[in-house]
Amino acid sequence: MFRFMRPAEAALPRLLILDDEAMTGATLQRMVALSGFAARHATNADDFFRLLKEWAPDVVSLDLVMPGMDGIEVIRSLGGQQQKALLIITSGVGSRILEAAERSARAHGLDIVGFLPKPFSAATLRQLLLKTQARLAKRPPVVETASLPERELSVAARQRLVAVRSPAAEPGPSVVDLRTALDRLEIRLAYQPKVDCSTGALVGFEALARWIRPELGHVRPEVFIALAEQHGLIDELTCRVTDLALAWLAGLAREAAACSATVRSSLEQVQLSLNVSALSLGNQALFERMVLRCRQLGIASQRVVLELTETSAMQDAITALDNLTRLRLQGCHLSIDDFGTGYSSMVQLVKLPFSEIKIDKSFVMRATSCEESRAVVRSVVDLGRSLGLSITAEGVEDEATLRYLKELGCDSVQGYWISRALAPDAVIPWLLAHEARRLPH
Repeated sequence: MFRFMRPAEAALPRLLILDDEAMTGATLQRMVALSGFAARHATNADDFFRLLKEWAPDVVSLDLVMPGMDGIEVIRSLGGQQQKALLIITSGVGSRILEAAERSARAHGLDIVGFLPKPFSAATLRQLLLKTQARLAKRPPVVETASLPERELSVAARQRLVAVRSPAAEPGPSVVDLRTALDRLEIRLAYQPKVDCSTGALVGFEALARWIRPELGHVRPEVFIALAEQHGLIDELTCRVTDLALAWLAGLAREAAACSATVRSSLEQVQLSLNVSALSLGNQALFERMVLRCRQLGIASQRVVLELTETSAMQDAITALDNLTRLRLQGCHLSIDDFGTGYSSMVQLVKLPFSEIKIDKSFVMRATSCEESRAVVRSVVDLGRSLGLSITAEGVEDEATLRYLKELGCDSVQGYWISRALAPDAVIPWLLAHEARRLPH
């Protein structure tokens, strides 16, 4: 039952706290009350929204990591209600996720007064509340509605984009062929290893889709992926790839049961990278299904890396930001793929909550022979390091390139020098041979 305000509280600014940890919320409530606010605390979204309606707070303090309805969903709902209360975001997640949540809130038209990272001190809270009081004194506020710099494309424009990438002049499969391939489970996966640049230890695998047509042989991925994007099959293709890859990852430990303890331990920790089309970023159900599948298979979400390219082509930048931030809150990693080749790469790197940056192979492959490529690789490594991102180089095809990347401080590498993409049944034999070569050194 909620208390009625004491008469002395009537003139005080009201602050509503949403935090599922009762002790944290109660402590925050007491500290806020000592700073000249009337405060209420809710531990779940239902009570929060009921108090929001009945009590009409001037400020809301929102924890991002919540069971059930998480903080990003609450932000989206507040935006849909055109909520005018000032917003304080509290959480123990990293700064990049907090910043992404802030951009999401601003994109939904909410007015953020600041962050309260956990654990917080009394001094930090007092400083933030003083700032809040100053902002309230200037009401009515000017709500900042600036959203992400975005290049939203019409359906026709997106089709033109896909058409440019699609080799229409060459004879190839039709959308009916692709539909049939999905129905017949003809889409298979290969897995390219990614290893630690310094030690050579296995870090993870990137799942790569392969399509072999019985009558024509291999269909290049850039052909059938573009076809899927153009004809609305990309989400179904992504679901197919995700199901196959996660099931394979879950079974790796069983396959290695007869291997050494070192190999088994390595496979229990490896990450799995999955490629996601920009056109799928607005599909919340797709990502919820992915996280649910991880839970069903007993795979920690921290082992999943979603690789994104061409983020400038996403249909709804605000929804994409919401979905990607929620994925990061749930532990998944996000990688910006082919960095350095896209017009908006730098903008998206800053705006979206990436945890990894992958240097495009076109620069890596020429790093030992071209000064311009070396300069790009060096700059990307420095940029990633300054932003606290993991750095992966693709396209490593010789020892000289690997040595150069090691000198720069690159974290991990993949490419033909390490291994080509492997069929599922070839992964364990490759790993055993790789470890036999690596460990003596």
